[in-house]
Amino acid sequence: MEFTVGQIAEVLHGAVEGDSTQHVDRLAKIEEAQAGSLSFLSNLKYEHYLYTTGATAVIVSRTLELKQPTQAALIRVDDPYTSFTTLLEFYQQATRTGKRGVEEPAYMGAGSRIGENHYRGAFSYIGENCEIGQDVVIFPHAFIGDRCKIGDGTIIYAGAKIYAETIIGARCTVHAGAVIGSDGFGFAPQPDGSYRTIPQIGNVVLEDNVSIGANATIDCATMGSTIIREGAKIDNLVQIAHNVEIGRHTVVASQSGISGSTKIGDFCVLAGQTGLAGHLTLANRTTVTAQSGVGKSIKEEGVLLQGSPAFNLRDSLRANAIFRRLPELERRVDELARKQAQPEKS
Repeated sequence: MEFTVGQIAEVLHGAVEGDSTQHVDRLAKIEEAQAGSLSFLSNLKYEHYLYTTGATAVIVSRTLELKQPTQAALIRVDDPYTSFTTLLEFYQQATRTGKRGVEEPAYMGAGSRIGENHYRGAFSYIGENCEIGQDVVIFPHAFIGDRCKIGDGTIIYAGAKIYAETIIGARCTVHAGAVIGSDGFGFAPQPDGSYRTIPQIGNVVLEDNVSIGANATIDCATMGSTIIREGAKIDNLVQIAHNVEIGRHTVVASQSGISGSTKIGDFCVLAGQTGLAGHLTLANRTTVTAQSGVGKSIKEEGVLLQGSPAFNLRDSLRANAIFRRLPELERRVDELARKQAQPEKS
């Protein structure tokens, strides 16, 4: 698809410096862009590429002061990163599969309803008494169990498995291989040392604009609901246990695990390979750095945690600095001990 620089600026509510009539037909990184490409600059450590890039146009901040002239036309906006994200969304919508209708074989059970302008790929399965909205895209080999509800504009990618009773809001994305609604890890120890399965009779609720990454797993509640609230983003290979609640616009990075009944607030960040014990509460805007383990509730908002067990970042950095000095401190203690053990000279 081809647009003029001026048309792109209009979409982004930006101002053009240079020739607004030039055409662009693709998006590219600023260091790799060639003629016909549109790029962006948000991190100033890449600013030197602005003066050498082959891009036809570059999205930059309104406040950026140029160090030298540029060959590329500039589209000045308030926030280049957000504007480029908006453009990516626009491009994705424009180039989306475009498929509509039903490929055969595909199955939909008795009592199920699906809205207009939908797509159901070959070998997809929809159980009984499901309610599915308009503009929903269901790729091949996706499974949707009985009595599920899916909102308008949601995309279910190939091989995703959605268990019975799951509720998914509007404009959600469930990537390939994700499993939503599998049994929570509930087993009661018995006197003889064996374990008895505790039936998991709850469900999973995804509110609007939630994204679930490839091969992520979200367990159903023992009773009630496991809830992923509006705008939350769950990365690939994340495990979310039964009765967990993830707050609005919280992000959870890959290989993280959240144990049962833990409640995470709004606008939190869990970096990669973080682990949270069960029955905890994390206040709004909590950030947990990579490979940290959280074992107690955090009540104060805006706390930055690091370590395993995790605690305040500043204290963790100080502790790590002391830890690195332990060999030297041990040597000094040994020297003092040897001096004390030597008899005093008269």
